Amino acid sequence: MKRFLFLCLFLLGLGWAVSNFLGLANQGSYDSIVLDFREELGQAQIARQIQAIAEQYQIVPTLNSEFSQTDNLYIVRGDQRLLKKLKHDLGKSTESIEPNYVYRADESPIFQDGVILDISSTVPNDPFYGKQWNLRSINIEAAWDNTHGEGITVAVIDTGVSQVPDLEQTDFVPGYDFVNNQVETRDDNGHGTHVAGTIAQSTNNGYGVAGIAYRSKIMPLKVLSAQGGGTISDIAEAIKFAADNGADVINLSLGGSGESSLMQEAIDYAYGKGVVVVAAAGNSGENAAGYPARYPHVIGVAAVDATGKKTPYSNFGAGVDISAPGGLTDTDEMGGILQETIDPETGSPTFAAFQGTSMAAPHVAGVAALVKASGITQPEEVLRVLQESAHQTEDDPLNHYGAGQIDAGNAVKLALRGQITVRDFFRWLRDSGYLNPRFWIDGGAVALLPKLVMVLGSYLFAWFLRNYFPFQWTGSMIAGLIAGSSGLFFLRGLYIFDLPQWPMRVLGSSLPELGGAVQGGSMLNPIFASVLIPLALVLLFLGHPQWKWGAIGTTIGVASCLMVSAVIHPAVWGLGTGTVAQGFLILNGLLCIALARLALAAETKVV
Repeated sequence: MKRFLFLCLFLLGLGWAVSNFLGLANQGSYDSIVLDFREELGQAQIARQIQAIAEQYQIVPTLNSEFSQTDNLYIVRGDQRLLKKLKHDLGKSTESIEPNYVYRADESPIFQDGVILDISSTVPNDPFYGKQWNLRSINIEAAWDNTHGEGITVAVIDTGVSQVPDLEQTDFVPGYDFVNNQVETRDDNGHGTHVAGTIAQSTNNGYGVAGIAYRSKIMPLKVLSAQGGGTISDIAEAIKFAADNGADVINLSLGGSGESSLMQEAIDYAYGKGVVVVAAAGNSGENAAGYPARYPHVIGVAAVDATGKKTPYSNFGAGVDISAPGGLTDTDEMGGILQETIDPETGSPTFAAFQGTSMAAPHVAGVAALVKASGITQPEEVLRVLQESAHQTEDDPLNHYGAGQIDAGNAVKLALRGQITVRDFFRWLRDSGYLNPRFWIDGGAVALLPKLVMVLGSYLFAWFLRNYFPFQWTGSMIAGLIAGSSGLFFLRGLYIFDLPQWPMRVLGSSLPELGGAVQGGSMLNPIFASVLIPLALVLLFLGHPQWKWGAIGTTIGVASCLMVSAVIHPAVWGLGTGTVAQGFLILNGLLCIALARLALAAETKVV
């Protein structure tokens, strides 16, 4: 009986706790409420609803910004009690009624004024590049060999961006200030300018520091105030603004613990338009990323220090997709992420080292811009490239790092896999020797002259036999002559970046050469370099109306290949490279000619 009573009390207590627990998603702070009226409602109906709220609660809802009219998005000051009443009164006429949570920038600054160090690095020529351990740790120079982010626009949704001297050569596109509802997006905090610098600080300009995708364009969108806080309504509208105005990547170095359907709708909208959305995981050291990093279709970024270890402040676990340098200045200010920004006290430009997942996120946004500039356009594919190319951590049971630490060089390399850029093509031609005439005269990798002799020889053999056994030239016959004599030999020296070479060797080999094509050896396999396979082809296809000509052509081509090989390079497995190998090749070449003669004779009788 006691056990039964104890169990009942336990279940009652558990039920009470569950019913009163707001959850991690509802622990954010707010002093206003978002009213998202249904889009099918007319303005007259919405006006009546607003009038009713004003009369009943003595407070008037207002549009969040000049862009809110089409989305019917209104803000009203209020607390949890008003939230519950509005949900009860307006539930049927709204898509959502939810707290207008305040999200904050996730960083801690340490300012460093003046000249920092004399740097000997010459790639790039920015004098403080040597202090940017973070860029070297993501293998950025390997990425710069292929792209600098040309043609990509990155929206920085933050405290605004001030064009400090080291952003003067960076391209900007028009943005908007959702805090003050104006076009000018001046930064009054320093956070947004710092974030924009990591993404696209002017580089190779002989001044200051470098940025990751420094040829990309920055779209500044101010949603955070001078104190670093901002509402989800402003952030959601900024996300839609970015998606509607050509942004390819969105960086959200901000976050909070409040979940919002309005925010998720905006993110889904941007994702549907092909925009990559990147967000900071948060700086609470908790076992779950904050919002918006936790939403689907957002790349949540954790922070690592200069040693590649998760920083103590970084959130981890659910919502973390990848990690990037966020800096750690607890013991050494040099461990922070250095960019040029503004001093919020004076508004003057200054070089500052920040730490935070806010600093990690723009590393991923910048690399995402490089990946997009490399030809990967869809957000899911960009995420796949980032994750597959990351430096993985073998033991990560708590998901400190997501897929691992981002690697810009590997990401761009993977994005370009299978693609040959004009620059890379000519570099390959140069390095392979194809631009040197002696390469072709001497044979090089593909032995042009011997191959041409093999092809010509196969046609001469076929022409000779045609005088005695008339036949019509067909595509099948010609294909057989090429396959047997030379193959697509010009492919032997071609390669597709980072893919195995053997497929090109196979396609570029004749039938007698296939026995060593995969290994890349020059010795002929005695089975392939003989009459055996042509005999099998003739016996198999002689009764087929089209394929018989391919079999006969292959037999003639093999004869030519073996004869030419016997003269220029007699090399057969087990037979060496001397007279024995030469005699073997000549004998099998003659047998192939005899086989082709018999096959044509039989075909002529049938005709």
